[in-house]
Amino acid sequence: MEELRSSFLDTVSGPAVTDPDDRHDEAQQSTDSDSVRTARGIRHGVFRAATLQDKLLERLLSQVIPADDSNGRVPDLTADDMPAYAERPGFSLPLMAANFRRFNARIGVVFKFQARALRVLSWRRPTQTLSLLAVYTFVCLDPYLLLALPLAIALFGILVPSFVARHPAPSSEPDQVRNLGYSPRGPPLAPPRTVKPAKELSRAFLRNMGDLQNVMDDFSVAHDKIVALVVPVTNFSDEALSSAVFVVLSGACLVMLIAAHLLPLRFIALVGGWAGILSGHPAVARWIRQAKAQYTAAATTTTTTNNNNSNNNNAKAASAPAKSTTPWYSPTALLQSLLSDIQLDSAPETREVEIFELQRRTFPSSSTIPASSHPPSPSPSSAGRDSAGEWQPWLFSPSPYDPLSAARLAGERPRGARFFEDVRPPDGWEWSEKKWALDLWSREWVEERIITGVEVETEGERWVYDMWTPGDDVAAAAGGGGGGEWEGAGEGQGRRSAPPRSGVSWEEGEEEGMGRRGLWRRRRWVRTVKRKKVTDV
Repeated sequence: MEELRSSFLDTVSGPAVTDPDDRHDEAQQSTDSDSVRTARGIRHGVFRAATLQDKLLERLLSQVIPADDSNGRVPDLTADDMPAYAERPGFSLPLMAANFRRFNARIGVVFKFQARALRVLSWRRPTQTLSLLAVYTFVCLDPYLLLALPLAIALFGILVPSFVARHPAPSSEPDQVRNLGYSPRGPPLAPPRTVKPAKELSRAFLRNMGDLQNVMDDFSVAHDKIVALVVPVTNFSDEALSSAVFVVLSGACLVMLIAAHLLPLRFIALVGGWAGILSGHPAVARWIRQAKAQYTAAATTTTTTNNNNSNNNNAKAASAPAKSTTPWYSPTALLQSLLSDIQLDSAPETREVEIFELQRRTFPSSSTIPASSHPPSPSPSSAGRDSAGEWQPWLFSPSPYDPLSAARLAGERPRGARFFEDVRPPDGWEWSEKKWALDLWSREWVEERIITGVEVETEGERWVYDMWTPGDDVAAAAGGGGGGEWEGAGEGQGRRSAPPRSGVSWEEGEEEGMGRRGLWRRRRWVRTVKRKKVTDV
């Protein structure tokens, strides 16, 4: 029924008759709508192309930038269970672009404040600058007023202008309103003033981008100038100059700790503030530029005259020492005097490094020593003690590899270099002497390390021998190594811990002339190193 009714009404009504003016309006509206659609289509195409480009760049950067193991999470530095920081996203090119657009749309407030501050400090409106100086003077004379300054700024800089914008004054045109003053009474006459971000691709948005570009350039220039001015003086590239600065700052710090309460800080702040603001006045700035130009011209003329005089002098006058015309109280003369008094230590720091020469006793393949037999009566002579085997050079180790060392107890082999030439100085050091020297005081380094179970030679080659243990003979018979472990002679026997060592110390062994020597011996070599001088890059 509804379909029949609609078709009947369409038949009765027939085609609508339009007026020529209506046709013209419709054509104009269609043209406007087409232009709007075209603009929207162009804008949509631009953003779509930008989105595709961002996705492509993000894919490329994801292949270049390594993945973050922490998944963008800022570590919690507190001991509480609650995290101090929320989840932070990782690097993303679309997210960075979106954040930049949001930041650029809202940074205009900062640039407006910067422009107004520069306008006030440059004396474009002297009344505003003088008002600033008056407020600054009151704060310097009574610093407690500084606590009321933020409140006054909130009252007269935020609330009052917002109220005036909500209740504007009547029109000043004489034809509309006559003899009416401003009255804050009555309902609000205007919408409240709000801070809205600038629309994308608008004039304010592009102006913010230009201001942000200029601020980045200003920061880069200021950073480079500060680095060029401060870093060479403080990084000890010129050690004499940096040392002089250190001495001056140390003395100034001591003076300030003692006499800081005697300084008229209010007067200093007042004079400094007035001088800084007055230097921005056009007349004062012009006078400063003229004085600087005159000083530069005078210095150039003096340098040229001195060069001409030096060229005209004869050889005798040229060979005579030149007299300095700089007064003694000038900063340059004081700095030169201070630099001449600073004597740098040219001798580098030296230290003594040590290395232990380890040797291991080897036995002939035909010699067999029963594992269960007791040690035979040793000969008092050294030749008799070593006649059962030969000492073979093993390596040069930073550790003495004594019987109770951690490596020996763990059954590890000693670590080190095979030859003296392979031993390198520590990082940042270089050899000060050409050769290694044998440490003749072997008893001292043994006592310093509290090493037991060894026999010390106080004469000859200064070897320090291991005392014999039952495991040494078994290891020698089986062809195994020392270090507190030995191999079983029969089949099926694995590695076992050595029996308890005898309690014979090196004092008892040397005094009584008893005790067989073990499988290891070592002696200490020393050499002097010095700090390596690093050249400037």
